[in-house]
Amino acid sequence: MLAAACAPVGAAEETQAAPPAETAIDRHPVSGLEVIDVEVVSGEERHPFRVEVAASAEEQAKGLMFRTEMGENEGMLFPSYTPQARSFWMKNTPMSLDIIFIGTDGKITNIAANTVPYSTDSVPSSGLTSAVLELVAGRAAELGIEPGDEVIYTIP
Repeated sequence: MLAAACAPVGAAEETQAAPPAETAIDRHPVSGLEVIDVEVVSGEERHPFRVEVAASAEEQAKGLMFRTEMGENEGMLFPSYTPQARSFWMKNTPMSLDIIFIGTDGKITNIAANTVPYSTDSVPSSGLTSAVLELVAGRAAELGIEPGDEVIYTIP
């Protein structure tokens, strides 16, 4: 937001316009990752979430490891910059999650619901993904989110 003040007519000092304010990036207080809006469209329902973006390979490798809590309308997004099959595990992750795989068309291909904390078992996508969205376990079922639903987001 840019604030401007007016100088009285005939003022002795010349005023200059302030440079435009930079758009602040919303950061998560725990991870420091950028937070964006994601919406899942399920039939006539729209489910909004505020999610952390694990953009780099390092951020994606860490994911939600060691995290003990997350809000019901929060999550983490793992974008794939090249469409690819993805596989996740729960190593060092104490929370159970719903892992939602998003296909190249922006629609959910499959959901691994209620994952087992600390498990090293592989949780794979059922095809190529453009991103993966992790939510608190049970949230997808609670909201009626299922394969075929559309996931809308923009990576800045």
